[in-house]
Amino acid sequence: MAIFIEVVLPVILIFLSGFLLQKFMRMEIKSISTVVLYIMLPCLVFETFYRAEFNQEYAMMIAFSILLLVCILLINKLAARVANYSTAVESGLILSTAFMNAGNYGTPIVLFAFGEQGFVYAVSFMVIQQIVMNFFGVYYAAKGAAGFRLAIQTVLKMPPTYAVILALIAKFTSIPVSNNVLSSIGLVGQAAIPVVMILLGMQLANITIKQLDWSKVTYASILRLVVSPFIAWGLTLLLPMNDLMASVLIIAAAMPSAATTTMYAVQFDAKPDLVSSITLITTLLSVITIPIALNILS
Repeated sequence: MAIFIEVVLPVILIFLSGFLLQKFMRMEIKSISTVVLYIMLPCLVFETFYRAEFNQEYAMMIAFSILLLVCILLINKLAARVANYSTAVESGLILSTAFMNAGNYGTPIVLFAFGEQGFVYAVSFMVIQQIVMNFFGVYYAAKGAAGFRLAIQTVLKMPPTYAVILALIAKFTSIPVSNNVLSSIGLVGQAAIPVVMILLGMQLANITIKQLDWSKVTYASILRLVVSPFIAWGLTLLLPMNDLMASVLIIAAAMPSAATTTMYAVQFDAKPDLVSSITLITTLLSVITIPIALNILS
């Protein structure tokens, strides 16, 4: 109960503020998300990667992301074959189970639970996961060669991708970045997390559920909130990493479905009602499952 009050409840209250604001005010979310995507997140990502000490940990983080994705994809393909699901249903289930909300949900949870060092790991993983989601998420949503091309275009259009590139160039070519400039970048970057938390609440307020397909929602919820962190735990035993990084990655893997996948599902008609309902249900259930996971790790 203490972990729920100290770690999860503060995050939920921020989500709730965005949810209530959107329910009563019906604001235009795109403008806010654009500011976050094009200014705040790139600043946060730039500072994180510019200050980071690159070592084996980042390679392990990339390996972890790919292996976790492969495991969940295989589970979904097996389930789709056994249940004889259509390609659209399979794509919808992949979108809602393979990609977690490691950004506007995972990073604040990690910050409250594991402090600044854990937060650095969480931001780095968020960037890796965002690239993976933009590529494979769009690919499976579009279901074909057109999806592959669009996935590449989507990754290249993401400002955080260029923030990583610029940070690495500045870091490894010894291009000087003054302390005042870095402080300004850090100041804007610090605003990213609270704003995206509020934005998630607003996005959840816009999700509409026409009819729940409880069998698929239950399957997806168990896979996303229970099976995924267990797979992550197994991967952290196989891959060499420190205990803090392992804990951060396990918690990230226990996050609910990413809200971004709902947009992909709508754009490519990959069962958007199913994906949005799974996103909402897993987010609600995570209020219970995340404190349990944190208690186990502690």
